[in-house]
Amino acid sequence: MPVSREALKRTTLTPFRELLRRIEVIEGEVPIEVRYAPRPNYGRDAVSLTRRGSAVYCIDRAAVLHLHSDAPLEIDRSDAFCTITLHRGERRDFALAFDDHTPAVRPLLGDDATIRIERTAQFWREWSSQLAYDGAYRDAVMRSVLMLKLLTYAPSGAVVAAPTTSLPEAIGGVRNWDYRYCWLRDASFTASALYDCGFRVEGDAFVHWLMYSTRLTQPHLQVLYDVMGESRVHEKELPHLEGYARSAPVRIGNAAHDQFQLDLYGEVLGAIEEYADRGKVLNRDARTLARRLANKVVERWREPDMGIWEKRSGREHHVHAKVMAWAALDCAERLAKKGHINDDPTRWREEKEKIRDVVLSRGFNAARGSFVGVLDGDELDASLLYVARVGMLDPNDPRMTSTIDAIRRELGRDDLIFRYDTRTTDDGLPSGEGAFLPCSFWLAEALALGGRRDEASEVFEKTLARANDAGLLSEEIDPESGALLGNMPQALTHIALLNAAICIETTMRARSQRNT
Repeated sequence: MPVSREALKRTTLTPFRELLRRIEVIEGEVPIEVRYAPRPNYGRDAVSLTRRGSAVYCIDRAAVLHLHSDAPLEIDRSDAFCTITLHRGERRDFALAFDDHTPAVRPLLGDDATIRIERTAQFWREWSSQLAYDGAYRDAVMRSVLMLKLLTYAPSGAVVAAPTTSLPEAIGGVRNWDYRYCWLRDASFTASALYDCGFRVEGDAFVHWLMYSTRLTQPHLQVLYDVMGESRVHEKELPHLEGYARSAPVRIGNAAHDQFQLDLYGEVLGAIEEYADRGKVLNRDARTLARRLANKVVERWREPDMGIWEKRSGREHHVHAKVMAWAALDCAERLAKKGHINDDPTRWREEKEKIRDVVLSRGFNAARGSFVGVLDGDELDASLLYVARVGMLDPNDPRMTSTIDAIRRELGRDDLIFRYDTRTTDDGLPSGEGAFLPCSFWLAEALALGGRRDEASEVFEKTLARANDAGLLSEEIDPESGALLGNMPQALTHIALLNAAICIETTMRARSQRNT
């Protein structure tokens, strides 16, 4: 597990980090233009480029960003560039390196670069060979797991939600958020996806980070943390930037970090249970954490919260939050029964049944024939697809199947699903956003769990076809144009893809076994 915050900080201050790129022409000739235009501190700092031999340096305070190449680079104020034509058999090497402090360590080119590129390729070949999934969607699953690996901060095991900030959920709109942090929201599903795909090291590392970071604030859980477990990620706007396609404001940090979201307790306890069920022993701190989180759910499940969608319109009694509170106590009860934690689960079991009664009596709208977004309400919410996944109801329960159908009918556009109707649901922001891609995969999983595998496969494959040429998906999509919206690539979307693919494959095999 991560040893300490200071150790993590020392680990990040490695003397040399670089990106190697080789351009090689196999046949014919290719004209190439290369431009190096660093803009440190979100473009707020003046840039001064200097040449040192074959390298161009950008020094910003103590940090150094330097580009080394065997191609001739010319400096023009704040940019460096070169235009070259490569003929058959020629090659040029580029090494972009970053150092937190001077003196900077210079990367080597030529044969050294060749060796390091080959080692890198061999590492990824060996790593990808661990994939345990062998179903119909193997290529998409491999791409998604690879993407999660690349979104993982190796020293701590944290998985960031996306590597980008402020890519808009609607072009020209204000729903622009910084996702370069680690959300607890999909913790248990991240762990289960990594484990089920055969990547135990990554699964363990993620749960280690999860338990480490939450100890700093537990039994209160923060919505998001940075890769080192830091909880202070205050939101700021950068008015000097016009934003992607003039979608302003551009934001850094995220104000959702201090919201109360009840569902997080179910996510974290679910991840701890996944870890324990894989043969890992919970140490004293982990056992204490699990007990305290369960007891905090008992204490707070009757309170309103901000909900899974991090609305900025105030707290409400979100049904999804109550479902995940039930899931939290369900996990804690199982952990106690299995001997992973030493505690009497009686109180957790009793409170769990109270939550279930509230959800079924006040979260299901009989007139609509569907679960609804808030207790005693009448508006739909796609997060209700979770009800089947966590086991509160049998996936074939008529209340579950009618909820799925209602969500598809009222929030759906073919395979795409909107989170909720922003025209009627007040979330504190102007209406208008794209369809939420994780919801499509949640729908596919809910259909598969309910035995509707053909429908599940159809939804899954249609959504999968919306990926870009690299097989990557964003957070949202424009149903009309098919344009990917929001930060990208989006970990939550690919985690949902993984779990849906695994569920569809599992249910298919179970059906085949029954037929034989």
